[in-house]
Amino acid sequence: MKLDILAIGVHPDDVELSCSGTLMKHIALGKTAGILDLTEGELGTRGTMEDRRLEASAAALIIGSSVRENLGMKDGFFTNDAEHQLQLIQKIRYFRPEIILCNAPSDRHPDHGRASALVSEACFYSGLRKIITTEAGQTQEVWRPRAVYHYMQDRQLKPDLILDISPFMERKMKAIQAYATQFFNPASNEPSTPISSSQFIDFIRARNANNGRDIQVDYAEAFLVERTIGVHNLFDLL
Repeated sequence: MKLDILAIGVHPDDVELSCSGTLMKHIALGKTAGILDLTEGELGTRGTMEDRRLEASAAALIIGSSVRENLGMKDGFFTNDAEHQLQLIQKIRYFRPEIILCNAPSDRHPDHGRASALVSEACFYSGLRKIITTEAGQTQEVWRPRAVYHYMQDRQLKPDLILDISPFMERKMKAIQAYATQFFNPASNEPSTPISSSQFIDFIRARNANNGRDIQVDYAEAFLVERTIGVHNLFDLL
C-alpha cells in the first residue's frame, strides 16, 4: 500500500490530538493517509487496551484514514534500538510515505521524545540498501520519506510550520472525543487524569486557535521541521 502521509504516534490518540486536522485536510485534497501507533497505551490510567483499540478504530473512521496499525511496542519501556528501528523500517518500506508526521522531540511525556528520535532515525536508515527487511518472504525495496514533520502536543515549542485546519476543526474534536475513556466524560467513574477534564478539551481548541492566530486563520496545527523548507515562490508563504 502506497501512502502519501503516514502519521505515527507513540500512543493511540497522539495523532488525533496533534495532527488529525492536517490528515483530514490532505485527504480532502485527494492524498492518501495512514496512522501507525507504536504502543497500545496500556499504561494509561483510564480504560483498557480493548477500549483503546475500539476508540482508535472509531477515530480513524472519522479522520478518513486508509489504514491504522499498531506495532505493539511496550508502552513506557520501548527503546530506540535496532529491534524497534527494524520494526519501523519494515512499515516505512511497506507504506512508502512521502511525508511522515511524528511526536515532538521534547514533550511532557518521556515516551514522546523517545518515539520522535526512534521514528526520525528509522526514516533515515530505511533508505540504506545494506539494511535488509522482508515482507511476505520478499526482500523490501529501500524507501526514505521526503520529509519528517514533528507535531506539537503538550509543550508549546516554537514551530517551524503552521498549517490551516479551520474547516476541519470540528471533525478533529469528534475524532479526539472518540476516545471516551480518555477525555472528558461526566458519566465516567474512572480516576481523574491531566487529560480527562473539560478544561483539557478547552485547551486543545485554544491551542489550535492560538496557532491559527499566528497565521490569521481560525484554527491551525503546528510542526517542527527537520530540514530546510523550500518554496517555489514567496507567495506560497502567504
